[in-house]
Amino acid sequence: MTVPRSASPAAGGPSPGPALSTATDSTPGAGNPAGGAGRVLARAREAGVFSGAAWAWGRSGGPVELGTLGTLSWDGDPVGADTLWDLASVTKPIVGLAVMALVESGELTLDDRVAHHLPRYEGTDKADITVSELLTHTSRIPGRQPLYRRFPTREELLDALVDLPLRAEPGMEYSSQGFMILGLIAESASGTSLDRLVRDRITAPLAMDATTFVLPERDRARAAATEDCPWRGRVVQGTVHDENAEVLGGVAGHAGMFGTVSDLARLGRWLCRGGGGPLAPRTLSVMTGTRVLGRTLAWQAHEPPLSSGGDLLTTAAYGHNGFTGTSLWVDPELDFFAVLLTNRVHPARTSDAIGRVRRTFHNAAVTEALS
Repeated sequence: MTVPRSASPAAGGPSPGPALSTATDSTPGAGNPAGGAGRVLARAREAGVFSGAAWAWGRSGGPVELGTLGTLSWDGDPVGADTLWDLASVTKPIVGLAVMALVESGELTLDDRVAHHLPRYEGTDKADITVSELLTHTSRIPGRQPLYRRFPTREELLDALVDLPLRAEPGMEYSSQGFMILGLIAESASGTSLDRLVRDRITAPLAMDATTFVLPERDRARAAATEDCPWRGRVVQGTVHDENAEVLGGVAGHAGMFGTVSDLARLGRWLCRGGGGPLAPRTLSVMTGTRVLGRTLAWQAHEPPLSSGGDLLTTAAYGHNGFTGTSLWVDPELDFFAVLLTNRVHPARTSDAIGRVRRTFHNAAVTEALS
């Protein structure tokens, strides 16, 4: 697949949806999106960093700017307000919110041992790992493990998680494998499946109606394409990009969720407001205010230099990136949030250009929001 380096952003305007006001509609068809943040993304699309993007930024009380540009794939239909994006690891903090709802309801505690909820782990090196350690990536469970290559079924992969040796030294290591276990704990504690738990406790109360695990087949054509995947032998569109998550059936604690820009903007505004509704303000404050080796509970703390949140956020900020080119950042001190959704792994994951794009986008967005 050839990636055009000078393609013009395709037409398709934003639609804010219920409970969102639009301050400025970026008009991708004009080739000059309104505002500095939109122009940053237009230049990145011209450079071939991704085929499409959607973004939102704003404050708890509005207004909120939403925009879209580009195409679902390099030879595909235009991105629209209803485009579904593979959130990748932005799934982690959404699952984390559901875990904190279980803490709030007394169904688990942050000090609960893995083996308390998952008896198969009793007697293993992971038995005494706590929920808090999983949330902060301090469990010593190795990350970045391509288990799917050797364990092609769900049960085989889950068995491999049990047997995965821990790191010898303590510290922070970003671990999707730890969040896989966290998802299993959430299911055990709640007595329901992870996808239903997240829907019932978080996305439905926030009216994030399009945000879900495992897209119905009818919705897959409006998803942004991700990688031309050698393992699958096809371009991935509408099914989860993360290979371990696919083996697990598309529902996992570390990846698997899809969502629209309007839905993620709703989440951003709610976080700016400090909670209420699905999660009490005190619970959210504990979640986002806990700081351990650069992590909060399920979020990344803002620690320049080279934070994906850019140069202008405060030390109170927190956020999370997704490998596919997605992110959500919130700064409660500035009353600011920003959503960035792209398909930077399309058609290949080799470029690291999204790192600088994220930083420049957030710098421009916070400047616009506070002006």
